[in-house]
Amino acid sequence: MKNTVLTFRQAKEKKEKLAVLTAYDYSMAGLMDEAGINGIIVGDSVGMVCLGYKDTLSVTMEDMIHHTRAVARGASNTLVIGDMPFMSFQTSVRDALVNAGRLMKEGNAQAVKIEGGREVCPQIRAIVRSSIPVMGHVGLTPQSVRSYGGFKVQGKDEAGARKVLDAAKAVEEAGAFAVVLECIPAGLAELVTRSLSIPTIGIGAGNACDGQVLVYHDMLGMLTDFSPKFVKHYAEIGAQMRTAFTQYISEVREGVFPAAEHSFDAADDFLKKLY
Repeated sequence: MKNTVLTFRQAKEKKEKLAVLTAYDYSMAGLMDEAGINGIIVGDSVGMVCLGYKDTLSVTMEDMIHHTRAVARGASNTLVIGDMPFMSFQTSVRDALVNAGRLMKEGNAQAVKIEGGREVCPQIRAIVRSSIPVMGHVGLTPQSVRSYGGFKVQGKDEAGARKVLDAAKAVEEAGAFAVVLECIPAGLAELVTRSLSIPTIGIGAGNACDGQVLVYHDMLGMLTDFSPKFVKHYAEIGAQMRTAFTQYISEVREGVFPAAEHSFDAADDFLKKLY
């Protein structure tokens, strides 16, 4: 069944957990779609896991449109959510609306994601009024990493917890169909989830959320420099890939690959005429 913003809402009502992953290209989106994933977020995390940036701040609208369009080609039944990159929506309501429209028209996204709380609600309202579904994102918002002083858990004291809860409620009131809760205490995430009528999608927020999302490079063990506490490795694909690359290099250098079964044959009579 095709996943939509409506089926996301219905899943919360039915208390059915939503499984979401990130993806950034056609082939990976196709594999996830075949597996039955509910949603794919084409995250601005593409900057860190695909483009080699230290954070997400350098990612552009052109980057997001390019990768979202590729994912959309590979996902038939999955809800594809395109991330609004840094400074694509903070500058004005008009900019937010124009750029959300670009992700839908040029990137073929079915929804967009915006980081922030009450301060971005005017943008969310305008985008939703234009019939573009919006997923919110509160707690640790990576685009604000410089103001946080690093990637740090949010909502660890009363003031911080109230800020997260207020942000989530404000995003819901503005019209978001779902909200990502990132790197907040599990108890706070449970409280937020109970307080909202829209689904919460957790990442580093405990198991009481209505769904979960992970960066696929993390859950497949493809990154070796850092692994967040909240990540579970479902496979060690990175190690398998390195082994395969090493074997390929060795076989090429030793002349083992390509073998006869990997080569094309033809009658060699005409070849003699070439000498």
